Amino acid sequence: MTVLDDFFNACCGWFYANWQRLAFSIIGVVVVYVVYRILSKEITKLKEKQRLEENVAVNLNRVFKWLFGLIAIGLLIAQFIDVGLVAGFMALAGGTILGFASMNTIGNAIAGIIVMISKPFKIGDRILFNKQFADIVAIDLIYTRMKTLDNVMISVPNQQLLTSEIDNYGRKNTVRRNCSITVGYELTSEQVEKALLEAAAEVEGVLKEPKSYVWVTNLHNFSVEYTLYVFISQIRMLPLLDSNLKRTVLAVCRKHGIDLSTPNLIQSVDGKSNAMYSD
Repeated sequence: MTVLDDFFNACCGWFYANWQRLAFSIIGVVVVYVVYRILSKEITKLKEKQRLEENVAVNLNRVFKWLFGLIAIGLLIAQFIDVGLVAGFMALAGGTILGFASMNTIGNAIAGIIVMISKPFKIGDRILFNKQFADIVAIDLIYTRMKTLDNVMISVPNQQLLTSEIDNYGRKNTVRRNCSITVGYELTSEQVEKALLEAAAEVEGVLKEPKSYVWVTNLHNFSVEYTLYVFISQIRMLPLLDSNLKRTVLAVCRKHGIDLSTPNLIQSVDGKSNAMYSD
């Protein structure tokens, strides 16, 4: 029992010698936690009132969480360990880490700040990035996270975003989509335009205002290219609406007897055949 008694007496002695430091540390940690919770609730209220962007609110919460966590740890360490020794060790460790990681990390952090300030997109927006659609999930200092239509989460360094072309379709924006077809010169533009507008009217999700319209967008040797333009606002359904539009255009053209096969190949073969027979 002598060993246990010695250990118990040592613990009691240490407690009596340091109870004031312990009490101050506990009070300090509680105060830091309460202040953090108050600030976190205020940030949430500002976000709900739309006075703060969602990505700004998320990053502020993260910054305050780490900041107050470090303050709490600093209060505990300062009560029981030589502050000068700890500060020297942290400075040495921090300088070493920054020396190895500062180039890319700081560059991405600066790029992240630029993205947050310039706001080329927001959380929840649908963008076209690297030839695929993705929804913005989070905008952090180093990475921007987005989810593709295949439900795959990808993290893109913010520096890469600043040097890439990004099409932002937003959440509820009205955007224009199109579908092009080529038909022979034997068909009048009125016939083709009527069929294409009929197809647009049959696609669920295509807006009545602004109205759909058809343009002649190219004249080939043996065919004319017509492009149907429609407007949609259901951004989340964009790929499906594009597919439905093309499917409906195909069905309506078949119903009206409009041949969508490439006429220049047929014309060329017919021309060669006629030349052979004429010889």
